[in-house]
Amino acid sequence: MRKAIILLGVSTLAFASCVSKKKYVELQKQYEDTKGNLQKTAFEKKELEAKFAKIEKRVDNYNEKINSLKNYNSSLKEENNVKLDMVGKTAVMSNSMKKKMRETLAKVDPAELANAKTLKDSMDVAIAYNLKKSINTSELENSEDINVDIDQTVVMISVSDELLFNTASYRVKKKAYKLIEQLANVINSEPSMDVMIEGHTDSRSINNAVIQDNWDLSVKRATSIVRLLEKKYNVDSNRLIAAGRGSSVPLVDNSTAKNRARNRRTRIVILPNLDKFFGLLAQEETITP
Repeated sequence: MRKAIILLGVSTLAFASCVSKKKYVELQKQYEDTKGNLQKTAFEKKELEAKFAKIEKRVDNYNEKINSLKNYNSSLKEENNVKLDMVGKTAVMSNSMKKKMRETLAKVDPAELANAKTLKDSMDVAIAYNLKKSINTSELENSEDINVDIDQTVVMISVSDELLFNTASYRVKKKAYKLIEQLANVINSEPSMDVMIEGHTDSRSINNAVIQDNWDLSVKRATSIVRLLEKKYNVDSNRLIAAGRGSSVPLVDNSTAKNRARNRRTRIVILPNLDKFFGLLAQEETITP
């Protein structure tokens, strides 16, 4: 009996030992699996963190672009008032100018507006209205050597070189100073206009110690007039343009002495500066009680 009990005890211990080892192996396997999963998870976490960092950077970039576009949009709104539109082939007008132009047109005789079909037509009417109010050329119109023409928005004053210069010279005659002063008065009466002085010659060639050719002579003559207008008669220099046309734009053919005399001329072209024109209108509206 006793032997049987001992055998039973040994069998029980052997069975218990066998179960514990199996459990250990199982736990060991679970541990290794868990450790492997943790390592995998840590690696995946790093990958996810890197991807998230990239996403955050992209989001920041997008936000910067959005803010930039918002600022640009605000800037565009501000610039809209000075956005330029083509008027004809050369002139330009901003939206703010259009507003001032409409205010001017409200003062114009409706009959004069009847034929204004385009923006350029309306601009012409507005500036012509202001020119008629401010520019007095009556003092210049009493000589056959001076021709004054107002073509809507441009005043063109053509003066024979006989009144201004000696033959082949670009020095202004002293007796022409009174005429230059009258021209300055006309120019200064309308500060919204810029002024181009054009020198013109006949077709006869010229070349001496100080003058190279007709182009040179025409430019020097224009510059001489510009200097007088600026320095003696106080016309703002930023309004003045000196140009030489040589013999390239004759009024008539150069076949006779009389025709050549007509072609030798200085032309004063008073041109609209739209920024100045409508800017002055805005000032007038501000100071009007």
